[in-house]
Order: sequence, then C-alpha cells, then structure tokens
Amino acid sequence: MVPIRLDVTSERGPYPVLIGAGVIDSIGALLSEHGLGAHLAVVSCPPVWRLHGPAVAKSCGRVTPVLMADGERAKTLLSVSRLYETFAKRGVDRSTTVIAVGGGVVGDVAGFAAASYLRGLRLVQVPTTLLAQVDSAIGGKVGVNLTSGKNLVGAFHAPSLVVCDSRVLSTLPRREFRSGLYEVVKYGVIASRPLFDRVAGALAPIFTRADDVIAPLVAECCRIKARVVMDDEREAGPRRILNFGHTVGHALEAITKYRRFRHGEAIGYGMLAAGALGVARGAFLQADLAALKDVIGHMGPLPPVTDLRISEALEAVVHDKKVVNGRLHFVLPTGIGSTAIVSDVHTRELRAAMKAIGMRA
Repeated sequence: MVPIRLDVTSERGPYPVLIGAGVIDSIGALLSEHGLGAHLAVVSCPPVWRLHGPAVAKSCGRVTPVLMADGERAKTLLSVSRLYETFAKRGVDRSTTVIAVGGGVVGDVAGFAAASYLRGLRLVQVPTTLLAQVDSAIGGKVGVNLTSGKNLVGAFHAPSLVVCDSRVLSTLPRREFRSGLYEVVKYGVIASRPLFDRVAGALAPIFTRADDVIAPLVAECCRIKARVVMDDEREAGPRRILNFGHTVGHALEAITKYRRFRHGEAIGYGMLAAGALGVARGAFLQADLAALKDVIGHMGPLPPVTDLRISEALEAVVHDKKVVNGRLHFVLPTGIGSTAIVSDVHTRELRAAMKAIGMRA
C-alpha cells in the first residue's frame, strides 16, 4: 500500500503526516529525508517498545529508548521531569529530535518535554494507538494533567513529522482499539455525515483492522483535524469543535482518577450527554441522537456510570480548561456532521444531560 500523505501547516512550519501499512519500517529514511535523523531521543513505554521497538531500531540504527510508564495516570509533571533528567544525562541538545513512539499519553508527555526542554526541540510523533493516530498526534497540543483536571498544563508544539502505521493497530487489545473508534465517531458527528454513516455501517470490517479499511479511515479523520487546526491552531475559536464530548468525558475521567475509563470511552459518554442536551434544546434531532446511541452501543460495552455522582462531575467541569472568563464553551451537536459552540449552558442542563446517560443524582 502506497502511504497516504497529508501536509499540515503550523506556526513552526509545515509538516507531513504519513499514513499506511508498514510505514514505521521506513522511519529511519523518513527522518533523514526531513533532516531529523542526526541525533535522536526516542521516548516510549515498555509494552509498546517490546512490540514495535525492534522495527524502529532496525530502521534508525541502534537506539536506546527512554522508557516511561503508560496510562493516563502517568500523564504528569513528574513524568516530564524524569524525561528532563534523562535528557540531561544523555547530553540532549538543540540538534536532537525527540521521537514519541506510543499512544496519546506517551505522545503528550514526550511532546511537552520536547516543547519545553532547552526551550524547544524538534518532535516526531509515531502514534501506535488508533486514538493517537486520528487525534492527539496531529495539531501540536501537548501537555499533562493535574489532580484538579485534565490537560491543564501544556503547550502548542507542532511536530516535524507524524508517522501513522495502520499495521501496528493489529496489536492493540480490542478495548483499546474501540477506545480510538469513539474518536472516529466524534469526527463524523462534528464534520462528516458520510464518515459517520461509513462507521455505523461497517463496524464488522473495521474491527478486522484490515489495512485497506483502517488506513483510509485514519486518513479521513486526519484530514478533518488538519483542516480544523490549520484554521485555528491555538484554539481561539473554531478548533473548539474538536472538544465535542470532552466536557462530560473529561469530568468522568477526573472523578474516577483516570482509572475506570479509557479516554475514548469517556468521550463516548460525553457525546451521548452532549446529544441529550442538544435534543433538550431543540438543536439536535431525536433521530440523530438515536443513531449516535446505536453506533456507540454496537461498538461494545462502556464501563458503568450509575454509581457516579452528578455533583462531583459538575465540580470537575468548573476546573475544565474550556471554561473561559467564567463561561463554559460547550460543543453542541446540531446534526450528524455539524455543531455549534455555545457559552450559555446552564448547570441544570448539564445535570439533566448527565442524568440522561445514567449518572447518579
């Protein structure tokens, strides 16, 4: 399969996104082609490196990775500090390119370290999960969580190259793969009815993870995200549509201390809550909410929320980074393929939306 190439512009300059089966095997040549291969600091986590490290090392030559813990609970300033110390011990300088090989947590933590160490190093994203390939690896948002909330510390630091190998997704546990698929559904709701319908009508072949099915799906999501971030790189306005489902989703992650939900699972609930709020306002058709519920329901079971208190989730929303000048900027679906950003959502509406997804009053 010939790789699909997308070009994204950013304040730091343009960068290519390469998508296809086996592209990770050519990463050494790609780094050299883009002037990035002289000095490398590869950051990964043990499970990912065991699976995909040999291919990276074979292509790049001998590399000694910096390994960090994985999972949302590792997305902290402590993890970034440990990377700084290792970078210092290994003599990382401004000629070094940081390569993040892993899922969204590795990409965000390594990306934030690259953005801040020596006031900025070049970054290459090699996402190994579906969620990271379709979402977090593109657009330059990197950062970590605080106990008060998700992604409260971070930076905008565009990569110099993104390499999305569809073949590595075959190694994901089904739940992890499904977590990324919720983000694919998100892109359908915010920007593309055809994409939404394609996912809804082809779940069985999608779950086979065949290259000729997955690579075009990843590419379509990347096109949508690239278009959005090129119009609004620093999230001053239109880029906020990418946060569809994230207000309630982030709250669910925070109140369960990032232990119960995969990120995509929390966003699945968040989309359903946003859909319920949209229907209550008369902005979203009941039939469209039913279609959204149907596709999410057929993807597989979500962790329970019936024991989670709405009051705790509402408190978490107050600390969300989407609150600006005391107003929550909420992404409201207005159809499958369209959204509106509103700043007048009342607490009672959020409470009703959370109740609609089964949370405890």
